[in-house]
Amino acid sequence: MTLKKPFLIVAIWLTLAGTGGAMCVLTGMYLYLSPQLPPVDSLKDVKLQTPLRIYSSDEKLIAEFGEKRRTPITFDQIPKTYVDALLAAEDDNFFEHSGVSIKGLMRAVTQLLLTGRRASGGSTITMQVARNYYLSRRKTFARKFNEILLALRIEQELSKEEILELYVNVIFLGNRAYGIHAASQVYYGKPLSQLSLAQFAMLAGLPKGPSTMNPIANPERALTRRNWILGRMLALKMIDETEYTAAASEEISSSYHRGNVDVQAPYAAEMARAKAIELFGLNAYTEGYRIYTTVDSEMQNSAHNAVIKGLLTYDSRHGYRGPEQKLEPPKIPELGPTPINGTTSTSDSETASDKEQAIDPHPYIEAWLDQLKSIPTYGGLSPAAVILVSEQSITALTHEGETVEITWKQGLSSARAYINQDAVGPAPVTASDIVSVGDVIRLQINDIGEYSLSQVPNAQAALVSLKPDDGAILSLVGGFDFNQSHFNRATQAKRQPGSNFKPFVYTAALENGLTAASIINDAPIVLDDATMESTWRPKNSSGKFDGPTRLRKALYRSRNLVSIRVLREIGVGNTIRGMSRYGFNEDELPRDLSLALGSHGLTPLEVATGYAVFANGGYRVQPYLIERILDNTGKRVYEALPATVCRDCETDINTDTAAISQDRPTANASGPEFAKIEDDPFALTFNIKSLLGQLEPSDYPRAERVLDERVAYIINSMLQDVIRRGTGIRAKALGRYDLAGKTGTTNGPADAWFSGYNSEIVATTWLGFDQIAPIGQREYGGKAALPIWIDFMRTALAGKPETTREQPPGIVTVRIDPETGDRARAGDPDAIFEYFRTENTPEESEETSPTNLRYENEERLTEDLF
Repeated sequence: MTLKKPFLIVAIWLTLAGTGGAMCVLTGMYLYLSPQLPPVDSLKDVKLQTPLRIYSSDEKLIAEFGEKRRTPITFDQIPKTYVDALLAAEDDNFFEHSGVSIKGLMRAVTQLLLTGRRASGGSTITMQVARNYYLSRRKTFARKFNEILLALRIEQELSKEEILELYVNVIFLGNRAYGIHAASQVYYGKPLSQLSLAQFAMLAGLPKGPSTMNPIANPERALTRRNWILGRMLALKMIDETEYTAAASEEISSSYHRGNVDVQAPYAAEMARAKAIELFGLNAYTEGYRIYTTVDSEMQNSAHNAVIKGLLTYDSRHGYRGPEQKLEPPKIPELGPTPINGTTSTSDSETASDKEQAIDPHPYIEAWLDQLKSIPTYGGLSPAAVILVSEQSITALTHEGETVEITWKQGLSSARAYINQDAVGPAPVTASDIVSVGDVIRLQINDIGEYSLSQVPNAQAALVSLKPDDGAILSLVGGFDFNQSHFNRATQAKRQPGSNFKPFVYTAALENGLTAASIINDAPIVLDDATMESTWRPKNSSGKFDGPTRLRKALYRSRNLVSIRVLREIGVGNTIRGMSRYGFNEDELPRDLSLALGSHGLTPLEVATGYAVFANGGYRVQPYLIERILDNTGKRVYEALPATVCRDCETDINTDTAAISQDRPTANASGPEFAKIEDDPFALTFNIKSLLGQLEPSDYPRAERVLDERVAYIINSMLQDVIRRGTGIRAKALGRYDLAGKTGTTNGPADAWFSGYNSEIVATTWLGFDQIAPIGQREYGGKAALPIWIDFMRTALAGKPETTREQPPGIVTVRIDPETGDRARAGDPDAIFEYFRTENTPEESEETSPTNLRYENEERLTEDLF
């Protein structure tokens, strides 16, 4: 008894000394580390890295850019089911402790002492918030002590709800997803409110191993983790037995969703991204800017589909070029004999099931599937490998591991071999005439899930549409597939517009004294022009000549020889002078007669901008894509102020004065100004009216009138005839009479164009090869480009009433002789009506009727009169 007392005293003193020593060490560490800790109150104003998002004008997502996919949410937006699953997985005492779990830390220390490894950090959710916002992820004791100190401070400054909100927004959950909102979209492609209990549990399990335990990278480990969390929820009485059983038996339904993109507009998105970098630098990727474009989602998706359909239709006319590549069977001896046409030889003793096994599964499916997954899908055409060739059908393995049968009617019977752009081979007789086992082909799937043989076109196409009154880009497609080529043919490809340029020449002719009834000889011509390298013998596309032809007829029939004579009569200099009003660079235009045939390269966007002048009645507008930009708080930091047509405004701009109201900014040469809201009083007023939805055309800068409204009216009526009775007659399929436009085809032919419009929308389409080459002797604007325009406009104009352009003062309607262009004789049964500016009205003669009618309204001038 007496011996035990000294030992007890020694033990007590040692314990006290150890405790005191530990306290001294801890106090010393606190005094050393505490001044270095960041201020916790900064968490209340923390800026999460949020990607740049691009939206359509109707607020549908086009694209997002940034390393981290994140959409911050508030605590009220966090589903309770997810909160329960998260606490069960990470910190079930979260609402009870003060930021640090002694029990968790002791468990971590015990594991370290017993195993020598740090298997668990004992971190609470608050400690994880401290680490994610302020500290590195290096596992050191100093960092852990800082984590504890910060957690205690955070608990003093913030409520539990605020801490949890910070956590769910910053936590990394794999596949570039930061925060649960982004993870919900990445793994399930839907918002949090639509997830099941099992899916919430799956997300709650991701923080432990976001890269190695997510359901895409490792579905087995993810399933185990999910079910363990469900078991914890059951033990904590967060769910009942029935809910647990149902959730635990639910299959994994996750797959990688690149983004919940609503609009197929990658080329427009890239233009917006480039503008954001120009305005904000690299911060554009992380500061949560939202760019709202002028793109109309319905029109854009229609344009995207129209370009793909148009290219596939064009491509199918020129034959099948064969498989993209050949997959060779892997050298694996144990696979047995090499299959022939997807089968292996079998002996009579083999059972039926043995014979089926010889065909399906194909012995090379697994090896070929890996190769197929590395081949990208373009324009919706997925790669597939031929694994069986029958008499008039084939079986193909898709890149998703599905085997599908392609019958004779599903693209095989029409797969005539490509010889050149003007010739194809004979029709195939059997499937083996087209493909063989191991060939990589492309499959197209229709609306009812049927596959057909296809191929990625070699040609390219572009489409761009604008709002004529202000230049807003409504849709833009720069090629077959952005992933195939980032080159934006709508804005970067300068190609010869051919006859698509003629309306600008004919407009100059109308301004220089010619009329729609002027007679020009459509006859052969040989030109020895000093500006050209050799003698030039232009001809019409048909090779025929019409002789004396009215200007109107020459335009809607696209007569090249008339256009050249018109240009020669009015002068190249007079024609070029004023081309800048359409947005063309006058210094770049060729100063020779080839200008009449559109020999100067222009982009589809430039052409569409020029046609907008015809569509809006004579005003110049600049194309623009970005409507407004919001920062991460929702504040408008930029607003587009495009020069806008205001027909009802008292103050107008005319060609003579070129003056503009002094209280409004004007558009510059490269496009509309961006008004910085905080610096511009006008922009501030504009922003207030914009938020209230009270903007009118008069609130914008005035668009300048650059073309006499009477000339604009006459050229518009001539371009309407292109569709009613000319080279664009296929557009009559739309069943509208307010459409106008012009086809275009260049030498080769190498480029096919169509530009058309009504008062609400102007659109230009182009088709050709990136490396200039013939598209085929039987291809032209009305056959290759116009169908794309029609498919797009069918959607763009759906449900919109026809518009009638009001006939301006100073125009008269006169009956003329269609052969001479002069006033018609009294009682002439072949006479037609034509529009003239008052000063250009044909003189009356004794043979003409003195009582010719002059109509003031275009509605009286119907198609029946022509």
